[in-house]
Amino acid sequence: MKREFSRTERVAQQVQKEVAVILQREIKDPRIGMVTVSEVEVTKDLAYAKVFVSSFESDKTKQNELLKALNEAAPYIRSLLAKIMKMRTVPAIRFHLDTSLIEGIRMSRLVDEARNQDKTKAQDAGRDVDADDTAEDA
Repeated sequence: MKREFSRTERVAQQVQKEVAVILQREIKDPRIGMVTVSEVEVTKDLAYAKVFVSSFESDKTKQNELLKALNEAAPYIRSLLAKIMKMRTVPAIRFHLDTSLIEGIRMSRLVDEARNQDKTKAQDAGRDVDADDTAEDA
């Protein structure tokens, strides 16, 4: 019977779950606030893992500080992973910022602004038409 997921996908899921727990419970760095592990990509040889994290920080300097703090803590996180996971070698971890959440919020705001502009334009056009109709009747 063929497996549904490849080994790399299973390892990625396990790393995602465990890193999220480690970041929540073990890391006490004040530069690392509320962080969500959104995705993990593991190479085929299971040597490296890209951990994508998202945060509500919109300031670029704070985002860079967050990534710096996470990448400084990566060897410690890897050692904790090695204790938890039953693998011969644990992938080296590199953190990357997942901007999809921030971009989604930004796009949603742009759509809302466009809708509001269209609504006000339609209302203004409707008022002008009503004013023209009453002028013709008189």
